[in-house]
Amino acid sequence: MDSHIKQRSAAIILASASSRRKQLLAEAGYKFASITPEIEESAYPAEQHTACEYAKQLALAKAKSVAERHRDCLVIGADTVVDFNGEIIGKPANAKEAEQITRKLFSAPHKVITGLAIVRLSDGIEVVESDTTTVYPRQMTAEQIAEHIKSGTWRDKAGAYAIQENGDEFIKKIEGSLTNVMGLPMELLQQLLKRLLI
Repeated sequence: MDSHIKQRSAAIILASASSRRKQLLAEAGYKFASITPEIEESAYPAEQHTACEYAKQLALAKAKSVAERHRDCLVIGADTVVDFNGEIIGKPANAKEAEQITRKLFSAPHKVITGLAIVRLSDGIEVVESDTTTVYPRQMTAEQIAEHIKSGTWRDKAGAYAIQENGDEFIKKIEGSLTNVMGLPMELLQQLLKRLLI
């Protein structure tokens, strides 16, 4: 099979290595390929951006990095950050940082924001949106925080936690999309895809 036919058979590409994003898209019934975007996130400083702007900028950069090699496909890029009183919090670099983030976020409500970009270069499609969910956490004890850090589930997660992995015992309630907190706001994505695929 030549690469052109292969490209055509994968009309949708998810520009992500995230297993959670792949799972959400697959559960919604979409057929897609998954390609890891080749961008250096550190090249996109968060300073002088709101959390929303920053998430959208990174989502678009991810989508474009894959779209350049697959011009006929609809490429979906996503990036999730946490907004804690105006401070942008991404993925922790190590266990110490994960502990600091966890102490902070589980002391007060915070916003989880996912930037969503859909790009197809062959016909100039470029849509960039975002979704915001407010998370109301329960206070964690020092022992619970230590256990969370020891578990390693904070790795590669914005805000050092994944809402679906801990049975939500530390979340009091959320306002907004649950799938947004999981990394891919499916309600918003399905609206956009429905519009673009007609």
